[in-house]
Amino acid sequence: MKRSLYIAGGLTLVALMPFELQAQTTQPKDTTMNRTVVVEQEYNPDIMDASKVNVLPKVEEPTISKKEVEYAIGFLPASSIPADLMRPYTGTEIQPGSKLGYVRAGYGNYGNLDVLANYLFKISDKDKLNLRFQMDGMDGKLTIPTQEEKWKAYYYRTRANMDYIHQFNKVDLNIAANFGLSNFNLAPNEPSKQKFTEADFHLGVKSTDETYPVQFKAETNFMMYNRQNNNLLFFNETLGETQIRTKGLVSGAISDEQSINIGLDMRNIFYNKDLKLNEIPVYEDRTTLDLNPYYKLQSDNWNLRIGANVDFSFGSGKTLRVSPDVVAQYIFSESYVLYAQATGGKLVNDFRRLEALCPYALPVNAIQDTYEQFNAALGFKASPYPGLWFNLYGGYQDLKDDLYQVSEEVDNNAGPDSEPMPYQFLNMAMTNSHNFYAGMKISYEYKDIVTLSASGTYRNWDSKEDYALLLKPACEFNFNATFKPIKELGINIGYDYIGREDVKEFGKLSAVSDLYAGASYNVFKGVSVYARINNLMNKKYQYYLGYPTEGFNFIGGLSFSF
Repeated sequence: MKRSLYIAGGLTLVALMPFELQAQTTQPKDTTMNRTVVVEQEYNPDIMDASKVNVLPKVEEPTISKKEVEYAIGFLPASSIPADLMRPYTGTEIQPGSKLGYVRAGYGNYGNLDVLANYLFKISDKDKLNLRFQMDGMDGKLTIPTQEEKWKAYYYRTRANMDYIHQFNKVDLNIAANFGLSNFNLAPNEPSKQKFTEADFHLGVKSTDETYPVQFKAETNFMMYNRQNNNLLFFNETLGETQIRTKGLVSGAISDEQSINIGLDMRNIFYNKDLKLNEIPVYEDRTTLDLNPYYKLQSDNWNLRIGANVDFSFGSGKTLRVSPDVVAQYIFSESYVLYAQATGGKLVNDFRRLEALCPYALPVNAIQDTYEQFNAALGFKASPYPGLWFNLYGGYQDLKDDLYQVSEEVDNNAGPDSEPMPYQFLNMAMTNSHNFYAGMKISYEYKDIVTLSASGTYRNWDSKEDYALLLKPACEFNFNATFKPIKELGINIGYDYIGREDVKEFGKLSAVSDLYAGASYNVFKGVSVYARINNLMNKKYQYYLGYPTEGFNFIGGLSFSF
């Protein structure tokens, strides 16, 4: 009964949002107050590096003026799989005239696989349907850290996405469906293999008439996720998680520059098994409700947001937490910005986030949601020369119930006459942690010929549990350069470095050190060849505790746009 009420409440919220869903037979004429933009989708075959894990949320950067949005498909090298969560897939707006279809296929050493296909159907001026399929992975022998033992590892991810949008006169209707499958094996000193299956269905509406004093957007998402193996105590038992996630935002204009906004994010999370360890629930059915009221000002010199995150939790964890939501940016001389922020909020540790943090972990401990109590920063961003930007910043971050990886060993008793078999496995634990950070970013762009960027961040960590700092980034540096000497050829080189904390009694893990290079060449109209090499220096490092990454590896293939 309680579950039915949660589901009904989520769907009712969307149904009650005021919106007009009356189809128009003709496209309204553009006016100075209401402009219609018809967009298409384009894909960039350049190979891009994957997001790195174990890197905390970045400082929110100020924006001076809107730039033309370009669409790019990111390449995920298998050495870092999985790099991120599966997200609802939506098209990105650019100018009309681009190709509607894109196909890419590549293969490399370590069995690296890269397959991507996408097509945008222009059903009518008001109806767009986007279909996407992606598969990437690896299958090869890796060397376990601190051991000479070879591990026959494999990791394959498959993603399929559908996104449909219909533009009514004053409202956009969006329907999306997403499916994901991850198949991989655990290290040889851990038992068996793992499989994650996920699917979600999305329904959303958004107002588009800016002349209305009240703007809104609302969505509801039905999300399912299954883990084939949960942990050693309940091994080979599939554990399922179901979520009803409802989001909404209502904005009321006070003037042309000011508005009052109220955001809502509610999650109803259910599990198909009542799993307990020593009578302590490992996963509990729960409801989270996050309210975000804020005032917003946008003028020629000021971008100001003043609000709060009010987070309720029912079923597990603290019932009420409050954090600030304040961002202030002062713009002067057109290209110089002083900014400050004080933000926070809940990070829901559902199965999707656990996979993103560490897919190899088999959690045994009770899992609570992480809370960013405070993330304050001061910064200065400037462009003293056309095409050149630099950004200096520093701040402090405080995390409650911060997740970290723990290597543990347990005896698995197969029967009364069997000898115990020790298994090493990765567990997830929680503690409070905080850090002071300071950094700088710089970028330069010259026409479409050269793009350079570099950034570095230093962090000073502290935690109640020293072991929790093993994989924390003590310092981060990255450099990226892209050259287009001729129109058909694109060259990319870069370097990523993540230094680890030196932890008393546990030592210091090897730093992530990835030097990479890639290129793409347009052979014929719509046909390109591409290649990328990672870990050129053949360094040994790990993103997940005890799990190796690939040495020198490469991948290459063809891409087609049509």
